Amino acid sequence: MFAVKRTATLITARSTVNRLQQAAGYASKKTVKENPNALDLHEAIRILKAVEVGRPQHQLEMHVQCKIEKSTPPIRGSISLPRGVKQEASILVFAEGKKAEEARSAGAAYVGGQELIEQVKNGDIKFDKCLATPEMLPAVAKIARILGPKGLMPTLKKEYTGTVTEDIFSTVQKSKGSFDFKGDKNGVLHTGFARVSFTPEEIEANLRAILDEVKVFGKAHNLKGVIRNVVLSSTRGPGIHISGSQQL
Repeated sequence: MFAVKRTATLITARSTVNRLQQAAGYASKKTVKENPNALDLHEAIRILKAVEVGRPQHQLEMHVQCKIEKSTPPIRGSISLPRGVKQEASILVFAEGKKAEEARSAGAAYVGGQELIEQVKNGDIKFDKCLATPEMLPAVAKIARILGPKGLMPTLKKEYTGTVTEDIFSTVQKSKGSFDFKGDKNGVLHTGFARVSFTPEEIEANLRAILDEVKVFGKAHNLKGVIRNVVLSSTRGPGIHISGSQQL
């Protein structure tokens, strides 16, 4: 009986997300109507926490339908959440000389030049984020096929600001505690943002911090009213539409 209920719940959550993805392609042309079953944010959080009683480490997820245009780059951002969800990230830095020393003193897990490139190529090390100095970028480009598909390739593109930098020390420190997110090709952002054990205030604070960053992205790309719909879910909970999503 429990298995049947769980399966039904997962199907409901997935179908909700699928509807968001289908609607996202039309978001820039049509006004998005609010789901008649949408709930107040506080009520949605209460329900999801109740569904997950006894599972404090289960994750709460947000699915945000955003307005996008054909020229809009992938929605992405990096921030420090009010209440961290994950442990500090493992940082790899391609740097030599003084910059390598700065990276080590800042707490980077792996630092080096050509020898580090070989280690990455051979799959000898695992890491969460990758930085490089401008001088090292041409050499790092040799393993772009390895780093690129994982979203780890350092680049000079504006939307990825900070992955290629001379300011190694502060960038490493910031990256260790930062939370990264990005949307799919339809402009729908899917990400875990809190745990069931967090207080309702902490859950809301994390949610709003990410939405505020999405708004910054929208403003930078002339997307007025970039946030269209927000759906919250949990590991075993249903997908719940949030009322007044565009005003969050």
